[in-house]
Amino acid sequence: MIYTITLNPSVDYIIQLDNLKTGLVNTVDEETKIAGGKGVNVTRVLKRLGHQSTALGFVGGFTGEFIEKSLNDEDLSTDFIRVEGDTRINIKLKNGEETEINGLSPTISEHNVDQLFEQLSHTVAGDLVVMAGSVPASIHQSIYSRILHSLPEGVLAIVDTKGKALEETVKAKPFLVKPNHHELGDLFGVEVTTVDDAVKYGKKVQAMGAENVIVSMAGDGAVFITKEEILFGNVPVGQVKNSVGAGDSVVAGFLSTYIETGDLKQAFESGIAAGSASAFSAGFCTEGEVKALRKQIAVKSYDDGGGQ
Repeated sequence: MIYTITLNPSVDYIIQLDNLKTGLVNTVDEETKIAGGKGVNVTRVLKRLGHQSTALGFVGGFTGEFIEKSLNDEDLSTDFIRVEGDTRINIKLKNGEETEINGLSPTISEHNVDQLFEQLSHTVAGDLVVMAGSVPASIHQSIYSRILHSLPEGVLAIVDTKGKALEETVKAKPFLVKPNHHELGDLFGVEVTTVDDAVKYGKKVQAMGAENVIVSMAGDGAVFITKEEILFGNVPVGQVKNSVGAGDSVVAGFLSTYIETGDLKQAFESGIAAGSASAFSAGFCTEGEVKALRKQIAVKSYDDGGGQ
């Protein structure tokens, strides 16, 4: 079984407004409301790539009901824990550039956290757990680390988070972490702008405990650091239409191929293709788009100059 955990899901209210006039009344040109959250997106893309997973996490109020109904309408499996308060609403304003306004998260009680641990206690060797997204203020930033330590032996954990939560998590030795270059730089208080930088600091993350590290660098490609080698992959050619869910698609694309083949290099290639396919479309990638874009991706050894 595959489980995704979204501690801080959202209703994403996406607004298209070509001519924003601040201080005045504006009417949107287009609007969309979708169930959001990094783990939720991983579940969504996995389904598109042929793999069922169960979305776990916390939802509350009328917005939480919207998320559950939306995902069930997409034929996605969910087992959310209900909390007091409303799940947050995140506004994504598109008017030539993207502006995000993230809402406040509901309070997650210790009892709610205990319920999540109870759910995860039923995982078994061979299961995969994806922990993705930010940690609500009401939960300690060590939550992902605690989850990792609690998982039965043989359960593989993939983590996509940032800041203190990322720092705490890598010490618990996850199978894979996937920071982007901004998140990697923030972790060490530096700017990561080149492939050399990504390799240097990605290796530091691995030394802290992560078994494998993917560093995504938007249009500049991605770096993959494993126990045996360091790989670099280019991104295919295409027009970026949507940044929402691209990083989550990298995780889902990687995971879908790793489940099927057990091959890390092929999984990395699929991750890049899935992330790019989502970025190039108005929504999320399809299996056909991922297969088509894989043909444009060349994964090379960094030591052979692949990252130069």
